[in-house]
Amino acid sequence: MSFMRRVMLSSAASAALLCANTVLADVTVETKYGSVTVTDNVQSVVTLHEGALDVMSAINFPVAGSIATRGSEGISDYLADRQPDLELVGTARETNLEAVIKQRPDVILASNALSADQYQVLSKIAPTIVPQWGFDEPNAWRKEARLFGTVTGKTDAVDAALKAVDTRAAEIKARVEQQIPADEREAYIVRWMPQGPMIMAKDLFAGSVLTATGFETLDGGLIKAGRPHSNILSLENIGVIDQDWLFMATLNEDGQEAFDAAKQSSAFARLNVVQQDHVTTVDGQVWSSTSGPLAAQVMLDNIDALLDQHK
Repeated sequence: MSFMRRVMLSSAASAALLCANTVLADVTVETKYGSVTVTDNVQSVVTLHEGALDVMSAINFPVAGSIATRGSEGISDYLADRQPDLELVGTARETNLEAVIKQRPDVILASNALSADQYQVLSKIAPTIVPQWGFDEPNAWRKEARLFGTVTGKTDAVDAALKAVDTRAAEIKARVEQQIPADEREAYIVRWMPQGPMIMAKDLFAGSVLTATGFETLDGGLIKAGRPHSNILSLENIGVIDQDWLFMATLNEDGQEAFDAAKQSSAFARLNVVQQDHVTTVDGQVWSSTSGPLAAQVMLDNIDALLDQHK
């Protein structure tokens, strides 16, 4: 019997007790698994989705518990200062149900990827919000943000955070149009792994933000339906990312070190985008693992800095 199933069985009584004490709510939203009603006075939130943690952090809503980010033992560095009292309740791959129950959440904010089986368990602990929109649906992250704002009673704050992103993206787009010729704005976002790069789908969060700033985000047609990224590119295929700009996301702390190591490969070093110094290293926690208004602002910082370097 798996660990998760053992925890499910052992915690069923506790979950039922919590549900018995839940106050009837008056906020109802549509989710992937139907209508869900939440108290109109949410105090304790658990997020099982990095994008949800970003949204809550953007509106200064303290989160009781969340999951560790990909490739780390804690939450993303850019959010750590905003959620100093947060408790970890699992990882992207596995939720610690006992840790979730311990937080006594009024609501659980999850991702669209949450399975029906997981939903059935979590919804016995607290109302569980699973967005209807898949990761590859354009602007899914915005719709998620507004959904999470609705269930926590913070719609105005979420709208303000999204508007701030739009305003700044428009300002940066004006810079891009002024500094970079229209036929020199094609860009790839890749997650650099020890074995090589994976192209991130252009309709993901990062691709949509980059596109909003005036770049043309590409994915080379190499991504299978329903997948967020390509397979790792072989040296023979690495030339597909040789366009005008390359945003190289790494999950380790030293992106420059990863870039320097990549240049040891002659196939990578001779790419025109490398030769023209049009490769910029970025935080993979932000550019390839999450979504939300704060992550968007970090991305905009990176793009702004890139434009400063290439005036």
